[in-house]
Amino acid sequence: MAINRWDPFREAVALQNRVNSLFRDLNEGDGAAARFVPAVDIYEDTRKVVLKLEVPGVEEKDLDIRVENHTLTVKGERKFEAEEKEQNFHRIERRYGSFYRAFTLPSTVDTENVQAVYKAGVLKLELAKKAEAQPKQIKVNVGGEKAVAAKVEEPELAGVR
Repeated sequence: MAINRWDPFREAVALQNRVNSLFRDLNEGDGAAARFVPAVDIYEDTRKVVLKLEVPGVEEKDLDIRVENHTLTVKGERKFEAEEKEQNFHRIERRYGSFYRAFTLPSTVDTENVQAVYKAGVLKLELAKKAEAQPKQIKVNVGGEKAVAAKVEEPELAGVR
């Protein structure tokens, strides 16, 4: 059996570090542990990139969507209703307050062609891709036949040939 030396100061320092970590997490960004951060789904196809953000309870007027320097930012606020503050709540699990999400866009996205639709608490953003970024179909000749290029006549310029 090994003898372990007990150091009460080491345990006190460890406890203080845990408490400091807890308060640091709570104080970052106005309560980072309880901050409202909407979930997002991002997917793409050959024509567009789509983002869907869950923002139930956020009014359309409280949303701010911007595209600048290939960065898409979505800001908003879900407000706690004043008339409900008078009630004796037993539990509040929903998150309230302002939120901010930023997404770096690929260079293939046309930042001038963005559409936003807000329906049933879901904000859907569609960002069209640039025409040159969309896939192109290339025809392949089968059987080794070479395509014959037609001779193109160039117009004469003021009698110069």
